[in-house]
Amino acid sequence: MTTARTYVGIDVAKAKLDVASDPPGVTTTTPNTDAGIHSLVPQVQALAPARIVVEATGGYELPVVRALVEAGLPVIVVNPRQIRDFANALGRLAKTDTLDAHVLALFAARVQPLVRPQPAAATTALKAVLARRRQVVEMLTAERHRLGKAPADVRPGIQAHITWLTQQVTILDDDLTTRIRQSPVWQEQVDVLQSVPRVGPSLSRTLMAELAELGTLTRRQIAALVGVAPLNRDSGTVRGPRTCWGGRAPVRTALYMATLVATRCNPVIRHTYQTLCARGKKCKVAWVACMRKLLTILNAMLKHRTSWQEPRHVTP
Repeated sequence: MTTARTYVGIDVAKAKLDVASDPPGVTTTTPNTDAGIHSLVPQVQALAPARIVVEATGGYELPVVRALVEAGLPVIVVNPRQIRDFANALGRLAKTDTLDAHVLALFAARVQPLVRPQPAAATTALKAVLARRRQVVEMLTAERHRLGKAPADVRPGIQAHITWLTQQVTILDDDLTTRIRQSPVWQEQVDVLQSVPRVGPSLSRTLMAELAELGTLTRRQIAALVGVAPLNRDSGTVRGPRTCWGGRAPVRTALYMATLVATRCNPVIRHTYQTLCARGKKCKVAWVACMRKLLTILNAMLKHRTSWQEPRHVTP
């Protein structure tokens, strides 16, 4: 006689955590604080869950996910869009925090999402510093745009803010460099990545922090994970255009900028881009294909721990 497996769903809000189980039987609410999480972990451990599904909530889920991972529990962080689509497919249109927790538990039981290793604490910290750098750069760009149109009375304040933001970017760059150098594994991976022409610190740091799966997946899997894999749009006799969507936006942004430069300076990417354009492909379609090509190259290099080698069959 087999014992029913238990699945847990945790709906995360800024102030509280709603917990539900499938089969139904456990429903609880606890504050989303260190003390609340500390008391929640033993309760979840007592259920011996097969899977715990937590909805991504803009970073509010990170403390509880970290505590559950450290307790050795199988945690999966899922996209909120998947959960809402799953609830709609079941006909559950009402939405409250308690109902969402039950839907998360049911999603864990029915869909059986794959349990992936969660990033280590050092990777999470690197990701946070990198995200802060992006925020500062966005503010710096906005202030520089305002400076040209600002009245003379407010320009000194804007210029002072620009100076401070520029210093912050330098400090964050130094912090990122130090963190990577302190890890021999990261430093080795960065050296491999930056051996590729026009792959610089920005892309390599982003891949280290946002794409820890690089080098462990197949080329199709890594392209789908980032969001540069063409998806079919066919129905019956209609063959729709292939489109790319979803994936990890910070990785795509850094990869896009690196690819723009690589189409001019990297012989392999330039050859791919020119070949696609000669076949009549639109520029953006060719760029996305080159992004996928560059990502595939980087994935293979990290998988085999080999540095860039200049190809002989492509004219520099």
